[in-house]
Amino acid sequence: MCGRYEIHAHPEVVALQFGLAEAPQFKPSYNVCPGREILVVRVDSEGRRVAREHRWGLIPHWAKDPAIGDKLANARGESLLERPAFRDAFRRWRCLVPASGFYEWQAMPGRKQPWHFRPAEADLFGLAGITAMWHGIRSVSLITTGPNELMTPIHDRMPVIIAPEDYAAWLDNDASEPMRFVHPYPADRMAARPVSMRVNQPENDDPTLLEETAGPLQHGLL
Repeated sequence: MCGRYEIHAHPEVVALQFGLAEAPQFKPSYNVCPGREILVVRVDSEGRRVAREHRWGLIPHWAKDPAIGDKLANARGESLLERPAFRDAFRRWRCLVPASGFYEWQAMPGRKQPWHFRPAEADLFGLAGITAMWHGIRSVSLITTGPNELMTPIHDRMPVIIAPEDYAAWLDNDASEPMRFVHPYPADRMAARPVSMRVNQPENDDPTLLEETAGPLQHGLL
């Protein structure tokens, strides 16, 4: 799964990397949680890339109760074409979620150790997402897949990362075989480190969350 991430890049940098006509407005955060309004890049009805805030937790267009979004912060890549909640959105409303890094937790005796991950060569990257519209509310779910070799000792899922050269094809609603992008990011192109347990509390939101801590020496990760 992907339960937390961070985004604090300069708006002009976001605009440049994601091909936006203007710099987006958003609140930088080091601890973004489901249920919040998050920055999403998508293609509008006129074919332009736009950045808007969407609620993190997909509310399908056919939903009777918006509370269903609380359970749909993530969409498993393996079931995108099968589950009614995701099928239409994956075919027609794919998006990118700009991120500076994301967190996953490693189960340990008596606690869960948070880890911070990002592409090693990038301080800003795009997470794969799908969007929906429900009674004027725009919502989004992040797509997850199985872990790569770096992630495996930490967690059994990871978010799908879209490479910059694939942004256009991913956002193209007429693109063929979008499932080809739903796979783990190469482990040898990622960086990971254990970080502060303070990230466990959503109210903690500052740069110190990213400071490396003394973590478990397992599987050659450190």
